[in-house]
Amino acid sequence: MDVEKKKATVPWMLMTVFFLALSATFPGCFSAASQQPNKEKSTHSKAANGFASSVLFPLTGSVYPLGYYSLPLTIGHPPKVFEFDIDTGSDLTWVQCDAPCSGCTKPIHDLYKPGKHIPVHCEDPSCGAVHFPENPQCERPDDQCDFEVEYLDDGSVLGAVITDYFSLQLTNGSVIRPRLAFGCAYDLKHHGPYSPPSTDGVIGLGNGKASILSQLQSFGVIRNVIGHCLSGKGGGYLFLGDDHVPSSGIVWMPMSGNTKHFLSTTAELLLDGKPTGVTDLQIVFDSGSSYTYFCSRIYKPLLDLVMRGLNGKPLNAVHDQALPVCWKGKKPFKSVHDVKNYFSTLTLSFTNTRNVQLELPPEAYLIVTDHGNVCLGILNGTEAGVDEFSIIGDISLQNKMVIYDYEKQQIGWVSANCDRLPSSDGDYEDFQQPYAANFGIVEENSPPTETQVVNKKVHKREL
Repeated sequence: MDVEKKKATVPWMLMTVFFLALSATFPGCFSAASQQPNKEKSTHSKAANGFASSVLFPLTGSVYPLGYYSLPLTIGHPPKVFEFDIDTGSDLTWVQCDAPCSGCTKPIHDLYKPGKHIPVHCEDPSCGAVHFPENPQCERPDDQCDFEVEYLDDGSVLGAVITDYFSLQLTNGSVIRPRLAFGCAYDLKHHGPYSPPSTDGVIGLGNGKASILSQLQSFGVIRNVIGHCLSGKGGGYLFLGDDHVPSSGIVWMPMSGNTKHFLSTTAELLLDGKPTGVTDLQIVFDSGSSYTYFCSRIYKPLLDLVMRGLNGKPLNAVHDQALPVCWKGKKPFKSVHDVKNYFSTLTLSFTNTRNVQLELPPEAYLIVTDHGNVCLGILNGTEAGVDEFSIIGDISLQNKMVIYDYEKQQIGWVSANCDRLPSSDGDYEDFQQPYAANFGIVEENSPPTETQVVNKKVHKREL
């Protein structure tokens, strides 16, 4: 697959989400081949609860130079493959759509072409979840269901909610074709300083009823569990369902009961195992963010500590367009391995939770650019509009299997070899994937508030 590689930069837009229209249940249908038993161990008892299997996707992409990870989805009849950015921080999946489309990028594949029979109406049960807990504003029950996503840099995505068939191969060998609800995006506006990437859309993997994961769970196909393993070399894999969840070795943390994406307890920042005085970090994991973000209260003292640690080291500050804070050496660096000994290990130690820590070695917060400079992959979240919490992005999640168990309301992680694709019998296979560009978006940046999730009238286009 030949794609245009783009430089990794500060993500081109962080988004505040205003969705219009989608709801709690997703009526639909699907066909499946006869299902074979799956012997791999899991943290759940699938046989007793009727859940059949999981779906495993190879990932393409990287933190740098691309800045995003993506997976292929096959949609429609006849089926066609589209490439989607993975985003555990949002729920709605949307694809650039020929309705016709205004402002769409040049995607890897042709634009999705919706059929006349697939729009979702406001009266449908599937019209409200993206806007939950508010109600969609429609003049008539049979109006088409519209949505809008707005970004902090004044970019936006406008479209209609539709349904179509998705072709999915389960890890037990079955192939199913469920009819799922998603967004047909026909009006994209971009005002940021960087060119938008060229994937076809975003797959929302949050816990809301609008997500594809929740829809598949409602059909009894898979459990409401997602896991991803992002390779620092590029690529990796992602799974829906719990077949590939290890039975031991995972560090588990409860999610907050009031929000979808936050850990339930705050963290303290350690430097080489020693307290820094930086405490009360509210943490959220988000695969839609390429880099990690700390608000100014945390970012500024962290940057001071990093700078002090470099005193006497053969590094000098340098301007590099990749990221705001960079250094150069006596000669260009080839990889983080060449420079990691100059930097310290950061650790997030979670308070009120015994012995639970997330270790961030230099490889989990540094990149080496095309110019051979080393740059800090932890950014000032306040400058990006993220001021109340800290986002752990892809750079800090590399080479770890991260599991979001929405049924048990917990997030877990364990070190893993993300260069090998797990097979259905528990073995691992080497694989290589071409890189693909996509939308690297940072989800709904905080839990719903009256300033973020609102009813909003939009100028819709009839499909």
